[in-house]
Amino acid sequence: MKWRTYPADVLPLWVAEMDVPLAEPVARAIVDAVALGDTGYPVGTAYAEALAGFASERWGWDGLAVARTSIVPDVMLGVVEMLKLVTGPGDAVVVNSPVYPPFYMFVRSMDRRVVEAPLGADGRLDLGTIEDAFARVTAGGRRAALLLCSPHNPTGTVHSEQELTALAALADRHGVRVVADEIHAPLTDPGTRFVPYLSVPGGEKGLSLMSASKAWNLAGLKAALAVAGPAAAADLARMPEEVTHGPSHVGVLAHTAALRDGGDWLDALLAGLADNRRLLARLLAESLPAVRYRPSAATFLAWLDCRDLGLDAEPAAFFLERARVALNPGPDFGTGGTGHVRLNLATSPIILTEAVQRMATAAAA
Repeated sequence: MKWRTYPADVLPLWVAEMDVPLAEPVARAIVDAVALGDTGYPVGTAYAEALAGFASERWGWDGLAVARTSIVPDVMLGVVEMLKLVTGPGDAVVVNSPVYPPFYMFVRSMDRRVVEAPLGADGRLDLGTIEDAFARVTAGGRRAALLLCSPHNPTGTVHSEQELTALAALADRHGVRVVADEIHAPLTDPGTRFVPYLSVPGGEKGLSLMSASKAWNLAGLKAALAVAGPAAAADLARMPEEVTHGPSHVGVLAHTAALRDGGDWLDALLAGLADNRRLLARLLAESLPAVRYRPSAATFLAWLDCRDLGLDAEPAAFFLERARVALNPGPDFGTGGTGHVRLNLATSPIILTEAVQRMATAAAA
């Protein structure tokens, strides 16, 4: 999809998959399964056990109970199922815009209302705005949920323990249930602490979706885990049994191998992503200084503010037509996205350099 959606002369820095070789333990798990003919239905708790071990080792979180997990087809389909458990048709789902565009698409397709509580000017959660939104959407006793993106896509912001604890308190005060999309969690820089939402005081009522998909580039091998806090176990238990039939068995094997044995590969990846963030910042400063970019501590995505370029078109459309570089349009991410683009920097330094040079040439023309 990444390389075939646009013509061959376009550099694709858009959809969230990486230009990396597959981790050897993951490739071995897939090849071994195929050699055995082990391509049937998934079963068991190996994936959850591997995630629990990874969470303990990487995040210092020992609270991921295997008994409070369930495999789901992927993170967004898992989000839909979790939201069905805690909201009803017509209820509101609060999102912190600008945010991952499928949040809007999936929520609206399940007959829920999207209510934005935009990030602050600093790109962080605005607790006052969130509380105002909570008060509005729960007026009259209606149910509501917050669909939290953590780490945040597209900004790469890593929410702090203090922020998440305050958020959990607000949610509890207003009776709002939190569903956290934490797919990018393994892609947090070693120098920054990722805090699972379910680990903070008050997060016990939360539901989380986690996956090895983004960190190990496994988008085509469908599998994810729904994780419930201690006070949400009964909610997760109400999820229809047929939902667990959707994940790919080979996907589950691959994700399990990634979490269990792919640590060295992930460390090398994180180092490369940090190098690419520094490279992108330098390239923009040298060639496109009007573009504002705040390097993030997580994800492989860059949120570029192009408003000062004074372009005569929406930036992503401009760069696709004039520079032959494909980026994600900022308006797709909701309020706060106008004049921005999302750039996928998980590619080679050569491609990243060529893309910025093309963009700079087009902007100067």
